[in-house]
Amino acid sequence: MSQSQKAEDWWRTEIIEMSPGSIRFRGYAIEELTGNVGFVEMIWLMLRGELPTSGQAALLEAALVSGVDHGPQAPSIAIARMAMTCGVGLNNAVASAVNVLGDVHGGAGEQAVEFYAAVRAKADDGLALDAAIKQTLDVFIAAGNKFVPGFGHRFHPIDPRAPRLLELVDAAVADGIVSGAFAKVARSIETYLFETKGKRIPMNIDGATAVIYAELGFAPPLARGLFCLSRSVGILAHAWEQSRQGGRNKGPLPKEMIWTFDGPDARPFSRQ
Repeated sequence: MSQSQKAEDWWRTEIIEMSPGSIRFRGYAIEELTGNVGFVEMIWLMLRGELPTSGQAALLEAALVSGVDHGPQAPSIAIARMAMTCGVGLNNAVASAVNVLGDVHGGAGEQAVEFYAAVRAKADDGLALDAAIKQTLDVFIAAGNKFVPGFGHRFHPIDPRAPRLLELVDAAVADGIVSGAFAKVARSIETYLFETKGKRIPMNIDGATAVIYAELGFAPPLARGLFCLSRSVGILAHAWEQSRQGGRNKGPLPKEMIWTFDGPDARPFSRQ
């Protein structure tokens, strides 16, 4: 291999081809995509290599729309607003916020897709669905997990976003856009939790969007990536609003409120 070829292969990619005066994404000229393809379709093309059908794009868009914001009580939103009062730009505030979308805040969708896939794999191997759920839950709990990803919400008794998303999934199943296999798994988990725990633990936004991402064939890590894209809209909106409101070095509490200190009583300093 020549040194020139070695250099050209250093960042090998199937995503974009470019030469002077030409830009192509997955083979499509940018000037042909522009004005003809929506942003959600472009996301699909970039991630999957082909354009989605209109039904697939509509279902993906519904999932993205549903997760854009959950108010300043969400750590990512609060961080974006605080960052804006520290003299940084919008890009810094957005980056600071996205950086906290981890396993606890932002990762439940990815975890739910993994969970659904594990249940479905056991069921496809011939295990009854309830037994597949029990086995998957047993492994999940044995690993030290305390919360079933995608179910229950600390604020909403019933997350208003989840039922609507499932309605759209059901419509997509009726139209032959998706199979409905993962929707069945998710609903069966919800029923199993009710029957075993004696109380309803409804599916939340993460569980419902995970159904959509799984039905559409997205890999689990992309569920988190797509959530980051979705929530970035709310993050940007809050950061911009905070910049209009002003404020300097805004912390998590009003300045007249102070944290609880439970350390030692005041004591004199002395060297030993």
